[in-house]
Amino acid sequence: MAERVHPPRWGMTVPLNDGPLHTQREAIELLEAKGYTDLWSAEAMGVDGLSPLLLGSQWAPSMRLGTAILPAFTRGPALMAQTVAGMCEAAPGRFVVGIGSSSNVIVENWNDIEFTEPYKRTRDLVRFLRVALTGEKVTETYDTFDVKGFRLMANVEEQPKILVAALRQGMLKMAGREADGAILNWLAPSDLETIVPIVRGENPDAEIAARLFVIPTEDADTARAIARFLMGAYVNVPVYRAFHEWMGRTEALTEHWDLWAAGDRKAAMAAIPDDVVDELVIHGSAEQCKARITEYIDAGVDTAAIAIVPHSGTSDLEAIEMLAP
Repeated sequence: MAERVHPPRWGMTVPLNDGPLHTQREAIELLEAKGYTDLWSAEAMGVDGLSPLLLGSQWAPSMRLGTAILPAFTRGPALMAQTVAGMCEAAPGRFVVGIGSSSNVIVENWNDIEFTEPYKRTRDLVRFLRVALTGEKVTETYDTFDVKGFRLMANVEEQPKILVAALRQGMLKMAGREADGAILNWLAPSDLETIVPIVRGENPDAEIAARLFVIPTEDADTARAIARFLMGAYVNVPVYRAFHEWMGRTEALTEHWDLWAAGDRKAAMAAIPDDVVDELVIHGSAEQCKARITEYIDAGVDTAAIAIVPHSGTSDLEAIEMLAP
C-alpha cells in the first residue's frame, strides 16, 4: 500500500446517464446521503463542465466539486479566471479546478483552435490563475499568451486547489511542481507505481485524483464489449497512445492500433485483449467493483472520481447504491 498523503475521497462523475441535468437532483442527493465525498465533471462532447457542478453545489451542500478537466485552450485566460471565480463564489472552499491540455481532437477538430505547445499552455494558465484569483492586476507575457491589465472583480474567499491532468513525465512533474497535484485517466493500479513517485517527487503533499471508468454488471462479455467501444475513442488519440506505450502496452495494443489505422474498426475493437480491458475498466459485482476502486486508492490515488459507463443495464440509482463507499 502506498503511503497515504490525504484521506481517501470517493467521488462520482456528473452528470449521470439517466436523463437530462434538471432530472438528476434525486441522484445527487443520494450520492451525498450514501457517503460519496465529491462530484467531478468533464468537458468533451456533453454539457459543459460547470453546469452540473453548479447544480450539485446547491443539491449536495457538503460535497466537494471538481473539474476533470477544463481544457486549457478553449477558454481565454480571463474567461477561465472568471469561470473558476464563479464556482468559488457558488461553493466557497469546495471547488477544485482541474485543467489540462486536452487533446488535438477536442481543441483542433472540434473547436478550431491550434493545439500547439500544450505543456506550456497548461503551465502558463496555472501560473496566471495563481495570480489572477487573488484579485491582483495581471499584466504579463507568458510563453503562450499575453495578458494586459486584467483584474478579476470577484470575491474568491478561499483560493481553490489547482490540479493538472497529466499522462507522462513532463506533465506529471509539472502537476506536482506548479499545481497542487495531478488528475489521471485511463490507467491500471499497477501504473501508479511509476506515476505517483514522479508527482510526489516534486511535491510530497500533491493530491492524486483519478477518473475510474466503472461498468456495474456481472456480465463480463457485455462489460468488455462496452469497454472496448469506449477505449477505442481514447487509446488511438496520440497522447493516450504514447502513455500506454510508456506503460508497456505496446505489444498488447499494436494489432488494435494497426487495424484502427487501416480503417477496420470492428476488427480493431476485437483485437483489444481481455486482460487490457480488465486492467483499465472496472466491471463486475458491487463487491468486485469496490475492491478494484480500493486497489487504486491503496496504490496511491487520493481521490477516486468514478465514472459510471452507460448501457450496462444498471440504472444510475442502482449503481450509486452498488458502489457506495
